[in-house]
Amino acid sequence: MPHSTNKELIFGIMVGTTGISLLLLWYHKVRKSRTALNLPKFLSLGNKFDSMTFQDEMYNGHGTVAIFQGRQLQILEKLNELLTNMEELKEEIRVLKETIPKLEEYIQGELGGKITVHKISPQHRARKRRLTTVQSSATSNSSEDAESEGGYITANTDTEEQSFPVPKAFNTHVEELNLDVLLQKVDNLRMNESSKMESFELLCDHKEKFRDEIEFIWRFARAYGDMYELSTNAQEKKHYANIGKTLGEKAITRAPMNGHCHLWYAVLCGYVSEFEGLQNKINYGHRFKEHLDKAIQFLPEEPFLYYLKGRYCYTVSKLSWIEKKMAATLFGKMPSSTVEEALQNFLKVEELHPGFSKSNYLFLAKCYIDLEQMDDAMKFCGLAVLLPCVTKEDKDAQKEVKKISASLKR
Repeated sequence: MPHSTNKELIFGIMVGTTGISLLLLWYHKVRKSRTALNLPKFLSLGNKFDSMTFQDEMYNGHGTVAIFQGRQLQILEKLNELLTNMEELKEEIRVLKETIPKLEEYIQGELGGKITVHKISPQHRARKRRLTTVQSSATSNSSEDAESEGGYITANTDTEEQSFPVPKAFNTHVEELNLDVLLQKVDNLRMNESSKMESFELLCDHKEKFRDEIEFIWRFARAYGDMYELSTNAQEKKHYANIGKTLGEKAITRAPMNGHCHLWYAVLCGYVSEFEGLQNKINYGHRFKEHLDKAIQFLPEEPFLYYLKGRYCYTVSKLSWIEKKMAATLFGKMPSSTVEEALQNFLKVEELHPGFSKSNYLFLAKCYIDLEQMDDAMKFCGLAVLLPCVTKEDKDAQKEVKKISASLKR
């Protein structure tokens, strides 16, 4: 083989080898950058890195950190949406199961030409009454002067009539009361679970007259929270929660030193969060804790505040590592609490108001179970059973207490 040919062959091999080396180097670099975003590997780290931030874990620049956080949020949002859809599907199946047995009787009645009396929900009856009231007053008032139940959203429309229900019209004739008498009457009515609707109606009747009085505003926000609790319809609950939160915002803006304003704004933020995606749930959870702490600062002897703080601490203590990291990403600080901290708040409730509620005893029992103090858990289960069931929350707590008691006796 000629010498020139050998040189050309060697040169060709060198060029080819260099090209392959550059290709391998490029592939290794790309592969390395992709590995940095390996989600399963990141999740598998578990609690070893609880003290680290996302920036410590990701080592190839702020851009990659932002991409990772965005993808993580999308995944959590999708999981949250899936769980919400599953809950809605379960509810629809339950309603369907209840409806099917009545379907045959209904069809027979329709085919037989009988006059069927359909059952109408209290909410539907209330909407009809409310619509009649709106229509009768429309002759003297334009829609521009009309306002929502909260008194801060303008214009009555067909959509508003459907989404702004009032369960019962108690007051056909509005009795004019001065502010002190009104507030006393509202507080007395609210002490009875069955009179909370009437208390709400009374506030609605006087919203125009006292809409700028701070003692009226926070009670009106509280009343919307009561209506949220009393309602069984998801859209109605969402309506009450949103209007109540709006009133709460107005209250804390006008009276930032009033503990009641912060208390009920915190509660209504919690209610609104039930209808939000994961990111907003975390946001409202942050607001809840912030205003709860302010309320405790101004009302240190209010047992309800310590019950709420106990619930918050207990919930946070049960959060997964990834949920805590998500909150840290949004607010720069990871929420932290322990079962011991929750227990101290529930015990504070019992100290300020012995026998405060069945639910407080329930969560005392749960805390002691988590701390493996079974005798104390049984003690508070027994105390919970002795309290009467007044509210829906009491009935739900009673069922859970009985399950816990049964499991502890095994």
